[in-house]
Amino acid sequence: MDNQKQFKGASKYVLDEELAKIVNVSMALEMPLLLKGEPGTGKTMLAHAIAESLNMPLIVLNVKSSMKLLDALYQYDTLTRLNDSRFGDSKRDVSDIEQYIRMGKIGQAFVSDKRTVLLIDEIDKADTDFQDDMLDVLDQMQFDIIEIDKTIKARHRPVIVITSNAKKDLSDPFLGRCNFHHIAFPDPEMMRMILNVHFPDLSEKLASAAIGVFYRLRELRGIEKKPATRELINWVRALRLDPDFKTENIEKGGTIPYMGILFKKSMDFNLAIQQTRGVRR
Repeated sequence: MDNQKQFKGASKYVLDEELAKIVNVSMALEMPLLLKGEPGTGKTMLAHAIAESLNMPLIVLNVKSSMKLLDALYQYDTLTRLNDSRFGDSKRDVSDIEQYIRMGKIGQAFVSDKRTVLLIDEIDKADTDFQDDMLDVLDQMQFDIIEIDKTIKARHRPVIVITSNAKKDLSDPFLGRCNFHHIAFPDPEMMRMILNVHFPDLSEKLASAAIGVFYRLRELRGIEKKPATRELINWVRALRLDPDFKTENIEKGGTIPYMGILFKKSMDFNLAIQQTRGVRR
C-alpha cells in the first residue's frame, strides 16, 4: 500500500472515524474488508467512495445465488469460437484459444494496469464453497486458466470490499480471513449530515420534518423492507420538486405524500397507508 494514500471520505459519503480507521488498516494489512449491516446503511457506497477518494477504478462483482467462482474469474467463449470456425469471417485466429478468454470481475481486477477497488457485493447470496474458494484466490492473488494452461497473477493487489446483508451466516474460515465492520443504521443526527451533503441548501425546517416522519415510518409494525437512506434522499428530492408541498403538512401529522418512494413493496406500502391513516385525517 502507498502509505501516503489514506481514505478520508468522499464528496457524497459521510464517514465516521471508526470506519475510516478500519478501511485504512485493511488496506495496510492487504486484507479484505467485510461489511455487514442492513440494506441502506452505505455498504456498497463505501466502495464507490474509496475509489473516488483514492482515484482508483472500481470493479463490482454482484454475487448471485447461482454463481460459480469460475464466472467471477474468467469465461471461455466457446460459442463465439464455434461461430468463427463455422463462418470464417472473423479476424480472430480460432486456433488461439486465448483470444476467446474473457475475464470476469475478479480477473479484470487482477489484470488491470492500475490498482483497483474490487467490490464483492452481497457475498451471503453465494454458497460456502464459493465464499471459501474465492478467498483462496484472493489470498494467493492468482488463478489458473485450464483451457490454455496459464496462471493469471495479479499485477496489483486490489483494495477488496465485501458486503453482506447478513441473510445467512458466513463460514468461520471466511470470517477469519477478513477484517470486519458492522455499519449501523444512521441515527437522526448522522442522517441530517447525510442530507446536508446531498442538499447543502436544505432548510432546517424541512430536514427536521422529513427526518422525523422517516424514522416514525421505519417503526411501523409489520414492515418487511424499511425505507433506507436512499429512499429518504429520493423522498426529500421529490418534496423539493413539488411546488404545492408545504412542510407544515407533515409537521402537523397531515397527509404523507409520495409514500411509494419510501415503500417499494406493495404489502409494505399498504401497511404504511393503513397505519398512518388515522394520523393523516
